[in-house]
Amino acid sequence: MNHIKAIFKKQVKDTLKNPTTLLQFIIFPGVAWAMNLVLKRTDMPPEMIAEMPNMVLMMASIFAGMGLIPVVTGMIAEDRERKSLRFLTMAGIKSSSYLLGIGLVVFIISGVTSLAFAFLTDFTGTDFWIFLASMLSAVVGSILLGALFGIISNNPQAGSALAVPVALILGFGPMMAQFNSTVARFLKFFYTQQLNTITDVLLGYDGVSADLLQSFGIMWANVAVLAVLFALIYKRKGVRT
Repeated sequence: MNHIKAIFKKQVKDTLKNPTTLLQFIIFPGVAWAMNLVLKRTDMPPEMIAEMPNMVLMMASIFAGMGLIPVVTGMIAEDRERKSLRFLTMAGIKSSSYLLGIGLVVFIISGVTSLAFAFLTDFTGTDFWIFLASMLSAVVGSILLGALFGIISNNPQAGSALAVPVALILGFGPMMAQFNSTVARFLKFFYTQQLNTITDVLLGYDGVSADLLQSFGIMWANVAVLAVLFALIYKRKGVRT
């Protein structure tokens, strides 16, 4: 527990020193709010506005599926570059302690961002909480995927080269899946597509139906696989750093 606290405090300090990182958690809901405001004040006919994609949910999906991955990758790749990860592994710090210490910082800040998105939607009651739960599930998936890229990268630049292309696919993939059935069949196994499926069900789109428990199950299966991969790679990569 003390190890987790120490890593948590270190990461809080590092994050507060990096305004660029903090901006990632503000810009997405900020853009969603601004776009929503513009649409409400536009002279476009209501039926035309209804045909447009939901800007809040679109930005929420991009944030949870794309925005977080490079951020977490950069945090961990920086530890590798500084050789601090080597000292942690040699000191016997477990992968779970290291991941929780860093992941909790990102999860807490992302939780505030996800809550902001939830309040920007028109969801109420149970739908509100289902949306928030799906966002937080996707956040956990992105934290783990970003951590995995970070642990196999020697420096933040190499980490970005790995993380950004995958983040773009996961972030924008659900939108492409709406127009291509082959892409949809492939992406249905990934947590970002399931986040999109859940929000479509909550919106009541025609022709969209899904078992929400199955969608959450797929998301957390992603989380489990990524957590195992991180644990397997952590010690080997940490010691060799």
